[in-house]
Amino acid sequence: MCIRPICILVFISTIYIYIIFPTKSITKIPLATPENFLDTSVLASVKKAGADTSKLKSQDRHKVQIEREMASQASTKVPLKTLSSGHDMPIVAFGTFELSLDQENAKAAIIEAIKIGYRHFDTACQYGSEATLGEAIAEAVQLGLIGSRADVFVTTKLWCTDNHPDRVLPAIKTSLRNLKMDYLDLYLIHWPISMKPGPISFPLKREEVMPLDLKGVWEAMEECQKLGLTKSIGVSNFTTKKLEELLQFANIPPAVNQVELNPAWQQQKLREYCAKKGIIITAYSPLGGQLNFIPNTVLTSDVLKEIADAKEKSVAQISLRWILEQGEGVVVKSFKKERLVQNLEIFNWELAEEERAKISSIPQKKALSTEPILAPGSLTSVDFADIDIVET
Repeated sequence: MCIRPICILVFISTIYIYIIFPTKSITKIPLATPENFLDTSVLASVKKAGADTSKLKSQDRHKVQIEREMASQASTKVPLKTLSSGHDMPIVAFGTFELSLDQENAKAAIIEAIKIGYRHFDTACQYGSEATLGEAIAEAVQLGLIGSRADVFVTTKLWCTDNHPDRVLPAIKTSLRNLKMDYLDLYLIHWPISMKPGPISFPLKREEVMPLDLKGVWEAMEECQKLGLTKSIGVSNFTTKKLEELLQFANIPPAVNQVELNPAWQQQKLREYCAKKGIIITAYSPLGGQLNFIPNTVLTSDVLKEIADAKEKSVAQISLRWILEQGEGVVVKSFKKERLVQNLEIFNWELAEEERAKISSIPQKKALSTEPILAPGSLTSVDFADIDIVET
């Protein structure tokens, strides 16, 4: 069911490829390697010894102990936010959608993130990273960097071809098998679109778009939570209009809405609505996305650069801090150790009122929408307004 599509990197379609459909044709991103934290010989020895390090050489045992102590201390870095389900969620998540590009080093990147202090990991069936994430977490437990799977928060998502009442339960069970876990912490409807069941193709064929039975799908999502397959449920890319439709019949309200959010797309209307309804927003593309052919309006912002220079911070840190000060969470993505660390150095300082005012004046422009992910042609089965993700 989790078949990764063949993507064509052309014109505007690149938007969706970079965000949702990573393929091996994209240039590999430098990842952390095992040498960043434990040399490979020590790593192999620890795997063999398991939790018992007494069989290791004294020098190696000392290295392992240092790593475990660092990971334990780092685990307190990221604040928690209590969801409407009653469960706590670390407000900064490590995004994994590009990890499938380099599986050889992907586990090392996740383990490095755990050592630095990340405890929330965001994946999806379509990212191709569920299995790698599950293996890395299991390995981190074996290394003693975390005590058990319960020490991390795992989010994954239901894809459009499974956006049918009878396919939700099989889909979550497939994700759990990929992750080799008994439960999720958060399960999201990835997109408010239902596609004809079957192999995934990209761009999405308009003739395969089907009316979404949101009530039936949400009832199945609620059943997943009742069965203990996930602790919390939520949505992604839902507008206020779509949330209003959902809340009319939901017995369990969505705990999270994961959407594009950054200083260049501030989503004020949606943020106010979600705050009123007790729905936490988690921001993807908090730094403006990674589109080669479109200027990044966050990282190139003169306003953010001026603030960053004055505070001796990076533009990325200013953007992340601004999102946190709105009361929302973020999904960050970097495979460079320095940036992984910097992305967590956003908690012990704050923006001044005049700085927040300057950020509020930044021109707004959304990077992602539904139109670019659809193949050319006519859309006859649904009204486009029902599947669009741009807040109006």
